[in-house]
Amino acid sequence: MTTAYFDHNSTTALKTEVLEAMLPFMVKQHGNATSRHVYGRTARAAVEHAREQVANAVGAYANQIVFTASGTEANNFAVRGICNNLAPAQILTSAIEHPCVSRPALTMQAHGWQASSIQVNGDCNIDMAHLQKLLQTPTHLISAMLVNNETGAIQDIAAAAAIARQHKAYVHTDAVQALGKIPVDFFALGVHAMTVSSHKIGGPLGAGALVLDKRIDIQPLLYGGGQEKGLRSGTENVSAIVGFGAACELAVKNLSAFDAHTANLRHHLEVGLAKLKAVVFGYNGLRVANTSFFAFNNIEGETLVTALDKAGFAVASGSACSSDSTEPSHVLLAMGVPEYLARGAVRVSFGLSNTIEEVEHFLLTLKQELTRLSNLTAIAA
Repeated sequence: MTTAYFDHNSTTALKTEVLEAMLPFMVKQHGNATSRHVYGRTARAAVEHAREQVANAVGAYANQIVFTASGTEANNFAVRGICNNLAPAQILTSAIEHPCVSRPALTMQAHGWQASSIQVNGDCNIDMAHLQKLLQTPTHLISAMLVNNETGAIQDIAAAAAIARQHKAYVHTDAVQALGKIPVDFFALGVHAMTVSSHKIGGPLGAGALVLDKRIDIQPLLYGGGQEKGLRSGTENVSAIVGFGAACELAVKNLSAFDAHTANLRHHLEVGLAKLKAVVFGYNGLRVANTSFFAFNNIEGETLVTALDKAGFAVASGSACSSDSTEPSHVLLAMGVPEYLARGAVRVSFGLSNTIEEVEHFLLTLKQELTRLSNLTAIAA
């Protein structure tokens, strides 16, 4: 049975062009990028070319890109690295942040920091009035994601950054779910640090980056040989970095096509979901085109995800990085969604490879599974 993959926000397939760019550095060109011989110089040149590609994709300069092993590392690096170079004060994260932002912020409380959460509204957007109120307490760092990984909600980070600058606070944004889905411009956002990741845009696992304002001081998480200008020691994963660069170039090139194609798929899906009486979270807000997060009354999300998987559809019940948790989505709870409904949440996230035919088959299968699960619930009652 062929499975339709509807979980692109979790991770994406490696693009053929990306693999072709990586292969020489996986099987032939094995030099360490810090070595002085020809192999090392070739590896170094490839890393620096990839740095340019990543920078071009996010409207930054190459010397602002610090490569990491993941988006999680880059987010930890931003939160802990910036805070560790400042006197303790308040650190703010939005209530819908990924755990790799919210948890590092909480750990800073052991070092004298006060971690507070910025509320969001029912459409999953940051409450700017609440941000203003929280900033009455001295604040050194704000971290708020550009696109939410569950609902797809797009945040007005430029507005939040403008408010933050009035209070002399640094701003970091997790743009992992934004790159390749909407235009991303580091300078236009007005932030001081930004995280991006490779495997969300058709690149390999194991590569991410932190984009840094050159005027910001940040303390490394990893010490050693002094790679990445001393900010991230460790031998560079050359093939993954090369793949990341190639994926960034393709993501920018395909941005318009991705938006148009996935918007059509989502529209088709959500018309069908409306007929099935689904609740679509963040429906009235501005969202990236490929994402739909929904639930049905009296249907457990994990149960539905498992049933759909068996029927040949790979979907998610929320963030893949929090899949070990049995708690309802913290994003939905922050939006004011009742817990019973939040427990039913299912996320579909499309890519360029998906088709209308897959969506139609999905809707038919979904209707059948809802009927079956409802009948089981009725029998159990």
